[in-house]
Amino acid sequence: MANTGNEVLSWTSQDPRQSQLFGSYGVLYRFQTDTTSQGQTVTTLWRAIRANKEDRVAKLEWAPNGGLGRAVIGKSTLPMADLVRRDPRVLDGRIFNGPDGYQYRWRPSHNSYNDVVLQDQNENVIAFYRPIRPQRYNIGEVYGELHFVRNAGAGVVMHPPLMDTVTVTAMLYRFVTAYGL
Repeated sequence: MANTGNEVLSWTSQDPRQSQLFGSYGVLYRFQTDTTSQGQTVTTLWRAIRANKEDRVAKLEWAPNGGLGRAVIGKSTLPMADLVRRDPRVLDGRIFNGPDGYQYRWRPSHNSYNDVVLQDQNENVIAFYRPIRPQRYNIGEVYGELHFVRNAGAGVVMHPPLMDTVTVTAMLYRFVTAYGL
């Protein structure tokens, strides 16, 4: 899984719910987690669209016990659990349906980097998360990299609806594996 043709985003923070993803041009995605006045924890994913301008991509409303609640992505509302359903065929694999209607799978790669790969319906690796030894940047401490493989599969992983969903599900995959959900 060489970097050629990949879009690589550095991912800050060990807690993916309060983190940023950035490249050489600056921050592209930002997860911001807050508690409402009613005591509910909500994580919002923001995407930079130009300097000093962000669009809300998703809102994740966590269950009162800190577990998976519901997700609002664009105009769709669904249980967060639908975005990280256990895959009975792959140990530690999680599946979700993308905005294009196809099924995608996050799964450990068991390679020397401990990558977690995202496969499309034809098992092409279209993205992967790579944990790294923490490195300090002016934006924050980086604990991993999210790689988008530009030309893999149908070549649409960089298109906003799918790229946004990949980012949300990568965060949820990191969360559920960290907490054993």
